[in-house]
Amino acid sequence: MNATDRTPADLLRSALAADPGRPLVTFYDDATGERVELSVATFCNWVAKTANLLQGDLGAAPGDRVALLLPAHWQTAVWLLACSSVGVVADVAGNPGAADVVVSGPDSLDAARACEGERVALALRPLGGRFPQAPAGFADYAVEVPGQGDRFVPFVPVGPEEPALIVAGAELTGAEVVERARADAGALGLTGPGSRLLSGLAYDSWDGVSAGLYAPLASGASVVLCRNLARLDEESLARRVESERVTATRR
Repeated sequence: MNATDRTPADLLRSALAADPGRPLVTFYDDATGERVELSVATFCNWVAKTANLLQGDLGAAPGDRVALLLPAHWQTAVWLLACSSVGVVADVAGNPGAADVVVSGPDSLDAARACEGERVALALRPLGGRFPQAPAGFADYAVEVPGQGDRFVPFVPVGPEEPALIVAGAELTGAEVVERARADAGALGLTGPGSRLLSGLAYDSWDGVSAGLYAPLASGASVVLCRNLARLDEESLARRVESERVTATRR
């Protein structure tokens, strides 16, 4: 990626400019059999729509905190980059009671109700499907996001030294996220579009979000993001590594 990229949103813009058609995130859920592959262009479109929802409908502004109560999932990756695009702080598994906005999966709705601000719920169903009935007190992401604009422009430019991410209690600026992601990419041998990192790590630590998103993005590589990977036996995992042309693994 470009040496001048200083924020995660910069990395995504460079990826789009370099090759919009290449795979960026391939997601598996080994509890349901789901597989979804998103090209750079498709992923960017989801990010733009989500950022417009966050900035426009939800009224989030730079410096606000967004608690992400979500597992390792392709839609979580979208939210992380949408937060970076708007300039809000993505607080992974953060305290919803201290957040301006909470984004919850179906298993954390009770905890998410502690947020006094805006609440968004993700069903995490295949193909981004909606809830059969939206949870009380929440906007259904799958209902709200399709109508959002495909192009996003922040109201306020996002600076690299502004807080961007909180994970496992550590707060990082956008520049720190990029710097650490580049270092991780080098350590993992991610060298460009031919590199494919398979990650079975949860998104509850820096290692998890780095392997599952930031390090591949920072190096022009792609990620095979696996939820419930422990359900696979070694033979099935070996077949996936071969079929997905994986060059490095983290699990």
